Amino acid sequence: MSNEQPTGPGARARRALIVVDVQPTFCEGGALAVAGGNAVAERIAAHLSSSRQDYDLVVTTQDWHIDPGAHFSPEPDFIDTWPVHGVAGTPEAQLHPALDGLGADAAVKKGQYAAAYSGFEGVDDDGDTLADILRAAGIEAVDVVGLAESHCVKDTALDAARQGYRVRVLTDLTEPVSPELGRAARADMHAAGIELVPSR
Repeated sequence: MSNEQPTGPGARARRALIVVDVQPTFCEGGALAVAGGNAVAERIAAHLSSSRQDYDLVVTTQDWHIDPGAHFSPEPDFIDTWPVHGVAGTPEAQLHPALDGLGADAAVKKGQYAAAYSGFEGVDDDGDTLADILRAAGIEAVDVVGLAESHCVKDTALDAARQGYRVRVLTDLTEPVSPELGRAARADMHAAGIELVPSR
């Protein structure tokens, strides 16, 4: 597919949007609510409504926990262990209603039987990984948005950079669990060469 695209100076890189874990479980009223989560979902929907033509591929990721073992704990430390959230098949694990008209090209689910923070740890219904999906589409650059900036957005962006993609995190389309963790995540991403830029 990528061989059909123009090359050389001025050619546009084939770009994907990765929408990370925009699910009710991570928004206000959910089991692991991130302040501003519902607003992030609305802003992502608006961004895609106006900018869908900028992306050759749109992929969603979801926490989809079936039996993630020690990832769940009745006494969570909120570092390695967490309250029950994103349980497969429940309304909280579905994509946020704001994304109903998203028209994603692929959907990846992660964390079925173990903790998984990066979208690159997940698979679609055919068993293809996020890396497989991006490669098949000839993607060269990715924009990462979603929840939470300090955890799954950061880990997905870092994995994309490690795989050689040009990576941007759109800073107005994500929120961290806390300001402190957000600052730490942005420092880690900046150090990895990830661009931190607004969507407009």
